[in-house]
Amino acid sequence: MNRRDAIRTGLALGTAAVCGCLGDGGDPAFREGFEDGMGDWATDAAIGPEVDLAEFEWEVGVSGEQAAAGDRSLRIWNEGDYDDGVSWAVHPVSVEAGQPYTATVSAQLWSESESFNTLRDAVMRLGPERPETEEEFPQPGVNTTALGQTPYGGLREPLWLADGWREYTFEWTTPELSSETLYVAVGTAVIWEGDATHYVDELSVELEPR
Repeated sequence: MNRRDAIRTGLALGTAAVCGCLGDGGDPAFREGFEDGMGDWATDAAIGPEVDLAEFEWEVGVSGEQAAAGDRSLRIWNEGDYDDGVSWAVHPVSVEAGQPYTATVSAQLWSESESFNTLRDAVMRLGPERPETEEEFPQPGVNTTALGQTPYGGLREPLWLADGWREYTFEWTTPELSSETLYVAVGTAVIWEGDATHYVDELSVELEPR
């Protein structure tokens, strides 16, 4: 689906795979393969102030066209006419309030081919609030793995580095959390003119108490 008004309706096709906060036997706190549809995933987009968001074409939804595992994945398409814009999906993750963690977030992202031109960046984020603007994702080239404690974790790194699936991952050293919910987001940011489709699969959030 697309457009901000369609996003927040929370229309669901199924239930996402959510584990307990720490899980049993080292299971991730959250794991998603999109086999059962969108579940509690919501979608959103943003673009610079010089363009009305209603003019930015984008789509985020579950597809059977590609899969790193199973039969389905999250398809993210956006236009490149403005050389700007980002679209993403976001999901809540349960945590223990008052507890600091070392969080590890990873996902498989698919590009049509390997290219010397960076047409899109992958964007990922884990934090106490849902992202609402492009500025709430890391800046280009930033991965919070080596930054120590930060207000939120994430990355923004080039896609098109491989033909097919490639893993993207970051770590986040959280502060002591004041709520029982974090939000994990994944999407693509437009770099170069031209429409592009990417897929996301095998997303996981691991939480190790500190």
